[in-house]
Amino acid sequence: MRRISTVGSVAAVLLLAAGCGSSDNGAARNANSVQPAGAGKALGGAYDTGYGAGAAGSGSGSDVGSGSGKAGSAGQLSVRDIASVGSVVTDSAGMALYRFDKDTPQPPKSNCDGDCATTWPAVPSDDASAAAGIDAALLGSVDRTDGSKQLTLGGWPVYRYAKDTKAGEAKGEGVGGIWHALAPDGKKAVDKKQKAGGDSGTGMEMGAGTGGMEMKKGAELSVADNEKLGKILVDGQWRTLYRFDKDSAWPMKFGCLGACLDTWKPAAAIDKAKAEGIAGKLVGSVKRPDGSEQLTIDCWPVYTFTGDTEPGQANGHNKQGLWFAVTAEGKKVPPTA
Repeated sequence: MRRISTVGSVAAVLLLAAGCGSSDNGAARNANSVQPAGAGKALGGAYDTGYGAGAAGSGSGSDVGSGSGKAGSAGQLSVRDIASVGSVVTDSAGMALYRFDKDTPQPPKSNCDGDCATTWPAVPSDDASAAAGIDAALLGSVDRTDGSKQLTLGGWPVYRYAKDTKAGEAKGEGVGGIWHALAPDGKKAVDKKQKAGGDSGTGMEMGAGTGGMEMKKGAELSVADNEKLGKILVDGQWRTLYRFDKDSAWPMKFGCLGACLDTWKPAAAIDKAKAEGIAGKLVGSVKRPDGSEQLTIDCWPVYTFTGDTEPGQANGHNKQGLWFAVTAEGKKVPPTA
């Protein structure tokens, strides 16, 4: 009986994966979209070797299973510069604070409850105050479903991330493509860092070891000329994109789950019309176990690496012999490059 069930599951996966690279989902992001079998749950084992994995996240976009959350008062908020993220709002203990794309600021509403709130503890509004660099008028509160009051900044409900264990960490940035560290005005810190570094529409100078290539205005995916690796794919913030050998394109499955996502951030799905230098048929998306959509290149899920702290870096290439930059043709860059 078990053997029959296994064969049926494999067949279902193959049928769903067969659409990758061919079907066009114009109603969403004008990108090829594939959902793995099993109602979006992860397939295959996770990989845990320091850059590895644990349990899959919940459908609310959280990365569950990381331990108990911090629910203490925020105290005096301050602004701290965190490499690769930018100027981030922190609580009085120096812990990074976050916002959730599935929440709303006008009117303020939190959509993170249950397991989500275990991994992303809501920050209470009581005793919160603003230090220099933060407009106190932007602070507010919203009533949660349990009756408690949660701090808001610029209307956005404020959270901590349970996997941040010390001041100055921002492991929650980019989790699921829907969690982001907060800037002092309530916007996303990474977006403000990008604008401060130069508008991608006018071109920006790449980091050491890369060639200066101009990205057209509004481009969310482009090709950069790396001195060591050749022409590789980068996102709209000039971050190198990587694929993982423990993932699979045929059939589609994820090998990077749980703790792996602290280091390797799934690249968010894009509108293929905003891709430059790569064939549109290679650009697609896949639904992750947490419900978010991840960018795929030639059916492979792609990620950014937290170890890349400046635009154009490719420090994640050949990590553990499993992570590789991606060529303009959608192939992985050889490990000997």
